[in-house]
Amino acid sequence: MVVEALYLLIPLSLLAVAAALWLFLRMSDSGQFDDLESPGHRILLDNDRHEAGAPEPSEDGAGKQPLAVPREQAESRLS
Repeated sequence: MVVEALYLLIPLSLLAVAAALWLFLRMSDSGQFDDLESPGHRILLDNDRHEAGAPEPSEDGAGKQPLAVPREQAESRLS
């Protein structure tokens, strides 16, 4: 019974290995692994970018919305 299972599992595992190898070679040919350092540097330097259409933050903080509503205001809104 174990031998019959091996007749199925060995070809399936070889097929899975061949598919993984083909996928890896295809991605390496397309340039997927060419530049591994730039995305890490880009994340560190990304703090100066703003979304398109978003208002620029002012120096005095006017126009900023609070991150959280104080508890008293939240309770008064519920009642």
